[in-house]
Amino acid sequence: MKSIIKKLVDRQPITADEAAESMKLIMSGKATQAQMGAFIIGLRLTGETPEIIAACAEVMRAHATPIPCKDPNAIDIVGTGGDGAHTFNISTTAAFVIAGAGVTVAKHGSYGVSSRCGSANVLEQLGINLTYSPEQMARCLEKIGIAFLFAPALHPAMKHVVGPRRELGVWSLFNILGPLCNPASVRRGLTGVFKPELLPIVAEASQHLNVVHQLIVHGCDGLDEITTTAPTKMIEVKETILQSLEFHPAEWDLPLADPSELTGGEPEENAAITRAILAGELQGAKRDIVMVNAAFTLYTAGAVPTPREGFELAGESIDSGQATQKLTELAALSQGE
Repeated sequence: MKSIIKKLVDRQPITADEAAESMKLIMSGKATQAQMGAFIIGLRLTGETPEIIAACAEVMRAHATPIPCKDPNAIDIVGTGGDGAHTFNISTTAAFVIAGAGVTVAKHGSYGVSSRCGSANVLEQLGINLTYSPEQMARCLEKIGIAFLFAPALHPAMKHVVGPRRELGVWSLFNILGPLCNPASVRRGLTGVFKPELLPIVAEASQHLNVVHQLIVHGCDGLDEITTTAPTKMIEVKETILQSLEFHPAEWDLPLADPSELTGGEPEENAAITRAILAGELQGAKRDIVMVNAAFTLYTAGAVPTPREGFELAGESIDSGQATQKLTELAALSQGE
């Protein structure tokens, strides 16, 4: 690994094979803390290319605990985090709307790092057992069409890099890898990134990882979601085809939201927001942004021919009670009931 670090320090690009070699040493615990820190910073200096990201993701996937998923149209809806916006849990709420519309959701996530309330924080408050076994996760996917895949439990090899990442305190390759390493190996869905420069990088990395239909999105207000306060830039990945898109709320006759309308809080508050949206009790900006993100994700699953039709389907999922039903079912099944 020393020769690879030397190349990085000299600002010489490394190959995908060299990146994979380093990642294997990190995941196996054979790299020292100093070497891991140098590798992280070295890659920041030379730049994380799509090929390097994909190579590292393949290694990380190989070290994860796999969760069997029989549905080829299953999706994940996830973001890199790091936008600093402190919104409520938009993608987590959308996951139940999507499941209520009949699409299998393997929601991959963890506790908040850059936010006060990550997906795991809010799901705990909603009664989901985060420590349920991989076998139970697979059972949830098959029986009720939704499961939460708690990243720390399914990526045990990541424990080796926790210390260096925390001590360095800088954005790194590992912020991108999480969304690309779903243990259920889903090949469809929506991935949000917190800065626009990541759109083509993550899109091309996804292409290297053989996705079927993925949307990489960045809100022009900085959100790692499809936003309703401004336009959203996207890259659609359909196997070998990449296409740049842009969405504006006015296209669907939605009012522009004020960022303050999307703000969340502590896990208890965000859980209450999620419950109210799923129950159809909360209208306005918060419901709109959840439905928009669900709509585009339903489109990637092949559930609807267009995202606009996905918006209608998302509304039906909420208004029929199916979205809330999926939350109730996941809470019960994850607890072993």
